[in-house]
Amino acid sequence: MSRHLLVRHPDTPCAAIERIEVELDDDARGAMRLVFRLIGDAQRIVAAAPAERPARRDQLWRHTCCELFVREPDGEGYREYNFAPSGDWAAYRFDGYRSNRTPLDAAPPRIELARAADALTLTATLTDLPLPALSPAERLGFACVVETATELSYWALAHPPGRPDFHHAVTFAVAPAVANAARRAG
Repeated sequence: MSRHLLVRHPDTPCAAIERIEVELDDDARGAMRLVFRLIGDAQRIVAAAPAERPARRDQLWRHTCCELFVREPDGEGYREYNFAPSGDWAAYRFDGYRSNRTPLDAAPPRIELARAADALTLTATLTDLPLPALSPAERLGFACVVETATELSYWALAHPPGRPDFHHAVTFAVAPAVANAARRAG
């Protein structure tokens, strides 16, 4: 298991959240499991209730949403996965920086939500993205959009100068080999 701390974009305040932690691991079947912990006053986070029938939906990033980015080893292509507290999800492939977005043929992730007074925890398990199968040359990025009644804040491993931009190369900061080594050592 590897653990990562997201940082808030300096132009997007968020009084409700102290920090966001992401754990990357695999389950017993080798599927990738991501655990996003939004720590702070969780009652102030606007998060859609779990849907009776979660579905693939666009524009999840307009509200509280957790995200995974996977940069491919060759070229500028990458994949984006969005996980909403409702269980709704999205997956896309890009040929390059924000270019030629197409829906990614992906199995629906399993999304679980737990809310306590001091944390909102979203767990996403991707059955068709096994962590051990990722190439050492791929890079991962984790991000969150957090909505409260008064603001949206943007959290990522790193931020480029300017406005929040999860698609920027600087946000792809984790090598799967590091995550796999941490998992084996744990």
